[in-house]
Amino acid sequence: MLVANLKAELELEVWECLAAVTDPELDEPITDMGFVETIEVTDAKNVRVEFRLPTYWCSPNFAFLMAFGIRKEVLSLPWVVEASVQLNDHCFGEKVNEGVNSGRNYNDVFAEYCDGASLTEVVEKFLAKAFDRRQETVLLGLQEKGYSAAAIVSMTLGQLQKVDFAGEEELRQKPRYLELLLAQGLAENPGDLSFPTWDGQKIKAETLAEHLNRLRSTRINMEFNGALCRGLAKTRYKEVEIGPDGPALIDFIAGRVPPRENATVRG
Repeated sequence: MLVANLKAELELEVWECLAAVTDPELDEPITDMGFVETIEVTDAKNVRVEFRLPTYWCSPNFAFLMAFGIRKEVLSLPWVVEASVQLNDHCFGEKVNEGVNSGRNYNDVFAEYCDGASLTEVVEKFLAKAFDRRQETVLLGLQEKGYSAAAIVSMTLGQLQKVDFAGEEELRQKPRYLELLLAQGLAENPGDLSFPTWDGQKIKAETLAEHLNRLRSTRINMEFNGALCRGLAKTRYKEVEIGPDGPALIDFIAGRVPPRENATVRG
């Protein structure tokens, strides 16, 4: 058997790697959104992750993308032998669970269960939204620090990497923006521009305000959806403290007893 301390350390490592998996519509880690329900590491270094979504009818596309992301991130850990993913309490759960754990090509599974949709195209669509949201935060942070429009649009990757932010959101989004910028090949060398559009076009100083307005509309939509998801999840999975003798009649009357116990990491 795994020693309890080692088991806890491995489960924490899994939890940390799952922060790289985001809700595709919100660009927020599934760990922050409360979607991860249980993580369990067995003696054979097999990992099982169970997750849930805010409603029974959440988009199957999103469910598949998150399930694929969970399995991919867990298998990227060097000590993991096998990983299984289970989506709970969802109308498409059986198909998601079969598809993600089948070992088949993700593109084929996605096309089969999502009306022939291209996994690559769907991922690209949501990456573009994530890019815009992260870029807006960094741009606004630079404006707050007093940078002019001309200085911002001409800022190189090397220069941006040296900028220190103080705001919590800027500190969170700057590395996430740089990560996506580099991963997409939109900037690779220190002399490359830091703020291209998603399709690689240069932003002009005179159109920066217009560009920011477009990014703002994307952020507002994502923030609205995020607030809605959190509210639905909080309502569906109520987390309460039940007395040592179990729930009393009043707990059921008041709706304080959740449909299933909410656990994040099974130690």
